[in-house]
Amino acid sequence: MAITTTTAMRGPMVLKDWGQLLLLGAIWGGSFFFARIAVAELPPLVLVLFRVAVAALALQLYLALRGPSFRLALPYAGLFFLLALVNNVIPFSLIFAGQTELGAGVASVLNSTTPFWTLILANALTSDEKLSWNKLAGIALGIVGTAVMIGPGLLAGLGGPVWAKFALIGASLSYAVALMVARRFKGVPSPVIATGQLTASTIIMIPVVLLGYGPANLFSASPPVWAAVLALALLSTAFAYILYFNLVASAGATNASLVTLIVPASAILLGFLFLGERLELFELGGMVLIALGLVTIDGRLFGRR
Repeated sequence: MAITTTTAMRGPMVLKDWGQLLLLGAIWGGSFFFARIAVAELPPLVLVLFRVAVAALALQLYLALRGPSFRLALPYAGLFFLLALVNNVIPFSLIFAGQTELGAGVASVLNSTTPFWTLILANALTSDEKLSWNKLAGIALGIVGTAVMIGPGLLAGLGGPVWAKFALIGASLSYAVALMVARRFKGVPSPVIATGQLTASTIIMIPVVLLGYGPANLFSASPPVWAAVLALALLSTAFAYILYFNLVASAGATNASLVTLIVPASAILLGFLFLGERLELFELGGMVLIALGLVTIDGRLFGRR
C-alpha cells in the first residue's frame, strides 16, 4: 500500500534543505574518526549501546528542559521500536561487523548505495517520490564518484569476505527501509522522533549487551575512548538525527538519503583541513562527480538548459 501525503510531487530541494544535507554529511563524516578511536577498546555491540544510550539520555534531558513534551511519542511506541531496529540497531551492528574485515574504502562505497535502495522503495511505496531518469543518473554518478574518490583504498579492500560486503549492503537496505518508516511520523517534531528512536534502541540493546558480554568491564575503556564515545553520541547521533528527521520531513526520503554520498567526501575534507592529511587529485575528481550527481538529482540546472 502506498504511503500517501497531502503534498504534491516533491520538487527540487530549497537552500535550507541543501544546508542541512551538507551539515549532516559533515557531521556523519566526522563520526568515522570517533568510531575508529572507540572500537579499538570497545566491542561493536557495546559501542552501539553506549552510542544510542548517551544520545537518548541527552535528548531526553533536552526535551525536559526545552520541549516539546516526550508524551507526543507515546502513541507511536510500536513504530519507534521498528524505527530503532532498522535505523540504529541493525545498521550500526552490521557496519561495525563488516568493518572488522573490510577497508574503509569499500565500506564507504557499499554504504553510499543507500540512495539507490531508497529510490526503489520510495517509487514502490510512496505517491510523491517517484522514479525519474535524473535521479537514477545522479545516484549512479554519486556512487561512481565515491568509488573514484577513495581509489586505492577501495582496491585494497576488495578482497574481503563476501559476508562482510553483504553486511554493508544489508545496512544500506536497512537505512532505506528506515527512511520509509520515518515518513510515517508526519507532524511529530524532529527532536521527539530522534529521542523516541534512540530511547527504543537503548531498551533493545541493554539486554543484548548484558547477555552477550555481561556487566563486567563494560566501563573499563580509557579516557580518550570515552571522549570519542561522547562525541559520537552527542554530535554524530543526538544532534545529527534531529537534522536527519527534519530533512526527511522537509525534503523527502530520497533526498535525505543523499547524505550517504556526502559522508565519504566530508570525512576526507575534514582530514585534509584539520588533520593535515594530503588531498589527492583522484579524491578531488571523485568529489566533483559527487557534486555533479547531486546537481543532476536536483534537476533544476538541466531543466533550465
